[in-house]
Amino acid sequence: MPAVLAAAALLLTAGCSSGDGAPPEKDAAASSAAAAPSSPSGKAEETPPAKGSVEVVRTVATGLASPWGLAPVGDGDLLVSSRDEATITRIDGKTGKKTELGEVPGVASEGEGGLLGIALSPDFASDHMVYAYFTSASDNRVVRMLYNERKPAGEQLGAPDTVFRGIPKGTIHNGGRIAFGPDRMLYAGTGESGDTGLSQDKKSLGGKILRMTPDGEPAPGNPFPDSPVYSYGHRNVQGLAWDREQRLFASEFGQNTWDELNAIAPGDNYGWPEAEGHEDEGGFHNPVAQWSTEDASPSGIAYAEGSVWMAGLRGERLWRIPLNGTEASAKPQAFLEEEYGRLRTVVAAGGDRLWLVTSNTDGRGDPKPEDDCVLELRVS
Repeated sequence: MPAVLAAAALLLTAGCSSGDGAPPEKDAAASSAAAAPSSPSGKAEETPPAKGSVEVVRTVATGLASPWGLAPVGDGDLLVSSRDEATITRIDGKTGKKTELGEVPGVASEGEGGLLGIALSPDFASDHMVYAYFTSASDNRVVRMLYNERKPAGEQLGAPDTVFRGIPKGTIHNGGRIAFGPDRMLYAGTGESGDTGLSQDKKSLGGKILRMTPDGEPAPGNPFPDSPVYSYGHRNVQGLAWDREQRLFASEFGQNTWDELNAIAPGDNYGWPEAEGHEDEGGFHNPVAQWSTEDASPSGIAYAEGSVWMAGLRGERLWRIPLNGTEASAKPQAFLEEEYGRLRTVVAAGGDRLWLVTSNTDGRGDPKPEDDCVLELRVS
């Protein structure tokens, strides 16, 4: 769903965790700029400047517990999921007031599992359906729930209808990002749950990007017959975003060496566990950019102002990757280094604005009293 910028009528003064003394930025791989390519629309694309900027406009909301997924509702408000509490909360985009919609039944929160990504139906204005990816006692799955805001707080979510099940689960590498693409199909990033062999097995749902109809059936035009698998050879996909030409990008956790931003082509093999980062052997699809795992550990991504913006967990920074088609046009640039702690989710908010969600209460951060929070950014 296209994100809608919240009206910035009220500037909240409450801060989120921040710190000083960020270490120097380390080198990151990038492609050199080339001539502007022709886009799928047939028009020449403008390459963004090599250097960009980030301004924190305001703190939208504070006091969130293990936030993971974020979905703009369409009137300036936001829905946010709590991984560990298995709840979905509505944030008033003007005042930051939080209203709990309800708890999602069947969630088994353990390790990196729990209530993860959320997305709104392409027909949300009429069907009021909220989709969620979560870890159950037996698998990772996608459900949808009717949202009725006329009901009392805590009772606004209908019973979950399972759309898709059987994604491997584990205490690590559960993937979890879901998003509806420009084609109105539902995409899901999955992890290999610690079993590296699943990523290269095209019959397994682990270590993949899946593409399905809103009802959970394999989407028309998928590369493998009667299969929801769209791409494979992934380790743990937690970020999905499309550029203005409807090209899909995904972020991926590496193991010990390289985290990745990938341009996704249907049916392509992204290498894990045979390759981590750029690899000239094996015929794998190489990343757009790569980072040492201490500088990134990427989760959510968003597209705005000609660049992909990537939230870093261990790296505690927001990366800007300017694009020339499906290649990086300049060296990735880091912002907000160690200022707000771990960064989980970033969502386009229209024009030059982004929503950014911190992740310091997930058991691996150093939360401050106001954590976790949602920030509004102005970027270029």
